[in-house]
Amino acid sequence: MDDGVRYLSMHDNSFIRYFRGHEGRVTSLSLCPGGDQFLSASLDGTVRMWDCRSPNACGQLNFESPWLTAYDPSATVIAVASPPAQMVVLYDLKNYDKPPFASFDLLDVEKKFASEFGQRPGEGWTGLEFSNNGKYLLLTTNGAGHYLLDAFTGDLVHYLHRPSGPTNRLAPGDILPTSSDASNYTPSYMQADACLAPDGRYIIGGNGSQTGLLVWDAQEKERSDRVLEPMTELPSSKAAGVVAYNPRYNLVAAAEREVGLWVPDLDVA
Repeated sequence: MDDGVRYLSMHDNSFIRYFRGHEGRVTSLSLCPGGDQFLSASLDGTVRMWDCRSPNACGQLNFESPWLTAYDPSATVIAVASPPAQMVVLYDLKNYDKPPFASFDLLDVEKKFASEFGQRPGEGWTGLEFSNNGKYLLLTTNGAGHYLLDAFTGDLVHYLHRPSGPTNRLAPGDILPTSSDASNYTPSYMQADACLAPDGRYIIGGNGSQTGLLVWDAQEKERSDRVLEPMTELPSSKAAGVVAYNPRYNLVAAAEREVGLWVPDLDVA
């Protein structure tokens, strides 16, 4: 209603704190791995930095459509992605008021896969995540695949192809179509339907509009054009719009209208 962020207590289902300031729909929330801080991005063109103990933002960056954010594992670097600009920029968290120390332009990368897979350049980015080893940066999309980037150079490591093709779900910054095309989209916003496993080797993601989860192995040999196909599929009765990994309990959660959980089979060698 007010484009704010709310801190919910899971113990008694009550709101502990309200974080107000955004003047547009919030498109991304990123929790700091080393403290009580978090980042939020919004359609109002700002990235705000918060501390859970205060209702007021403790920092702000102004962008053109900064729809996605992420902390690196050491909580010293933040990444901000702007799909319309087809850019990912990296900031030193302690010097965020300075220009970014790295910028990754994905225009040529997206053009490369636009013709072969129908990947929409500059559209449909749904999530941004660093691997735990700091080696990779995963950029998920609602298109026919995801981008696994080198976190230091921004070079494409793999294009994680989804054989089932694009989803019919909207990305966080998308605007719901008002024409006849609106019937082709689910009137809800998805975020990060793929995630990295704690070891940084495997990527687990949704199977588009189909049921099941796809698994890619980042160490597997890809095609000459860097396209990597799934190595296996985890069966399920429902499609997944959001996928997340819990490293503490070593389980995968996937959800859309229902939540599904996967745990490793310890009896399998």
